[in-house]
Amino acid sequence: MLVYAGSASKYFGLKLAKQLEAEYVCVETRRFPDGEVYVRVEKEPRGETAVLVQSMYRAPNDYLVEYLFLSKTLKELGAREVVGVIPYFPYARQDARFKPGEAVSLAIVLELLEKMGTDRVVTVDMHLHRVRDIQELTRVPFANLSVMGEIGGYFKGRVGGNVVVVGPDEEAEQWAKAVAEVLGAPYMVLEKTRLGDTEVEVRAKGGVSLEGRDVLIVDDIISTGGTIEAAVRRVKERGARKVYVACAHAILAQNAEYRVFHEGVEELVASDTVPSPYSVISAVPVVASYLRSQL
Repeated sequence: MLVYAGSASKYFGLKLAKQLEAEYVCVETRRFPDGEVYVRVEKEPRGETAVLVQSMYRAPNDYLVEYLFLSKTLKELGAREVVGVIPYFPYARQDARFKPGEAVSLAIVLELLEKMGTDRVVTVDMHLHRVRDIQELTRVPFANLSVMGEIGGYFKGRVGGNVVVVGPDEEAEQWAKAVAEVLGAPYMVLEKTRLGDTEVEVRAKGGVSLEGRDVLIVDDIISTGGTIEAAVRRVKERGARKVYVACAHAILAQNAEYRVFHEGVEELVASDTVPSPYSVISAVPVVASYLRSQL
């Protein structure tokens, strides 16, 4: 087994190779003056499994094209199979045609992966809501792993036994429930109405009392921070004592950090699927454990 990593995930790839006790192969990537991408692998994977690591955050178009070039190249150079490790998977939000004429971006990306030689994909806490089974959309086998167990473990001992886990909207229930199970804590889910790309309204209806209790807000992605900002404000209005925030993928676009912290959040925790100052949890052990069991 050989591990390759695109420019977005070289450190993740290196850590993964060490945990798998596999050879890490350097990949050269650069841009031509007109913006075109150049890729070259330093060792050909003839007859071996090639694990290709590339998280696609913040500049998804660039990282996706780079990945596709590498996947096709590895297959042409004789890889027995190409296993794509894509910790943050892009375009998962657009999984349907909501308005006439829209592109179903997720389906297009999945088709590109298949046509460019990827034999299977491993991802982490993929943003799937309407599509419960990704295999409905692709013939490429998918493993959608999760770091929510690791997030729950991180907060054990950091929050009081009186903690409540909160999902900031209905779509986040699966993640809030998973973390709550690790903590042995109750959870509740807020109701969200989207007012625009960056503005939302969040309401709390019934549920667990938050008065005087610590609250851990859990979601899969923090992008612009609007949902988390509104959720923090709402739980504090309901009497929350200290508020913590955790996510798998800290995209933190625009002024997201300010929006999260200016409401009085104690701590923001994320995984290293997207490198950030808050990436205190690693998804590498979860991915490595899965690959060891499969390859």
